[in-house]
Formats: sequence, C-alpha cells, structure tokens
Amino acid sequence: MIVIAHLSDIHIGATPESAGRARAVMRHLDALPADLDAVLVTGDIADHGTADEYEQARKLLASRHPVLIGPGNHDVREEFRRVLLGESDPGPGPVNQVLHTSRAIYAMCDSSIPREHPGHLEKETLDWLEGVLADSDRPVFVAFHHPPVPLHAPLLDDIMLRPSPRLAELAGHPNVAAVLVGHAHTAAATTFAGRPLLVAPGVVSTLMLPWEGGTTWETCLDHAQPPSLAFHVLDDEGRTTTHYRVVTAP
Repeated sequence: MIVIAHLSDIHIGATPESAGRARAVMRHLDALPADLDAVLVTGDIADHGTADEYEQARKLLASRHPVLIGPGNHDVREEFRRVLLGESDPGPGPVNQVLHTSRAIYAMCDSSIPREHPGHLEKETLDWLEGVLADSDRPVFVAFHHPPVPLHAPLLDDIMLRPSPRLAELAGHPNVAAVLVGHAHTAAATTFAGRPLLVAPGVVSTLMLPWEGGTTWETCLDHAQPPSLAFHVLDDEGRTTTHYRVVTAP
C-alpha cells in the first residue's frame, strides 16, 4: 500500500496567517506514526514569487518524508529554482521534476505560464513526461498545478489548464495511477483520460462554490476555513482511494 500526502496553494505572503497554516499542515504530517511514501505540493508556493517568500517556504516545507514541490501560476520560475531547488544559475524554462522511490514514480510537471493565471503544458514538458512514462516500471502519479477539466466553479474554470490532446494521451498511459492537481482551493475528485483526477484543497484558503455564494473573487475565497490536505492511497489491486483531512491551525 502506497500512501501519499497531497497539499497545494500555500501562498506564503498572501496573508499574515499563511505561514502558520503551512506550518500546522507540515507538523501534522511529521507527527504521523507511520512514514509516508511522498508529500506532493502542487503549486502556488509563494504569493508574489519573491525570494523571501521562497526562503520561508523552504523552511516550512521541510519534512522527514520525501517532499516534491511544483510551481503554480503565482510562482516565479527563476526564484523558485534558485531558492527552493538550490540552482545557482536558474533559467526561465519549465520546472519539471521526478521523484523515484522503490514503489512508485512521481512526475511533477510545470503547468504555469509566466505572468499569466491559466495553465499550459509546454512541448518540452510533455516530451519530458513521455520520457518518464516510457521508463516507468512502477505506478506513476502525474502532478501539476492547474486542473485540466472544469470543476463547475466558473472563476477557476476560466483559468484552468488549456486543453491538450497529447496530455490526455499521456495521462491514459497504463502505468498512471492518478493525476494530482491544485489551483482550485477545494477538495474535489473527478476523472481525466480515464484516470482519477484528484484536487488538493487549499492550505491558505477554501473556495466557496457558486451555490455557496462564491460568485466573485471578493466572495469566493474563505480564509477563515482551516487548512486541509489529501491522503491518496494506492492499494495492491491498483485502486486509488482519497481521504481528505482538515488540520487545526495554531
């Protein structure tokens, strides 16, 4: 049984409480009595993409579990690479990373478009993902920031991932166990390319859906709701099950 923690949308610097909320989630994970196979963080780590925000995030997201962090639309690739990944000469290209463990492979794709809010997977990223999948002999979890299908929240759906037939083809690879995303600040589950599409809730805030009154940007993000995360479990039969957990912030 493989157990993954999945969190997203930390937004360090967005509110005075953002760092404390991230700290509470990571303390919850480090206090678990069992080891996790991986902790995946699917983007919007910093709210403004500054070095100071990434330095805070680097310390906050450290864990005894293996951690893989990807960028979102609020992130800045060069500072992300320099501070979080320790690159001395960071470039502007997509930040694609892979984590190999003995039981699974985690492919973190960069779906960000610099200085824009919608998402897109560049040809370079799709080529890279194809290579990861071609070499896979274990289950693969494909992760990126933007959902590739509508979630019926119009404000977020307007800035979702731009459609890509090639991504759907790759996501349907037989070794792909699930596609994991963030961006929406709401716990959600649907399908994409015949695979589970699992959306992490937001750490910094929670999306209010249209029928809950979330019809404008001023009303759709609730910062009073506690931070949340997802646990994804892949069992020996190849079935992925997700449990969502609320964490009490300090």
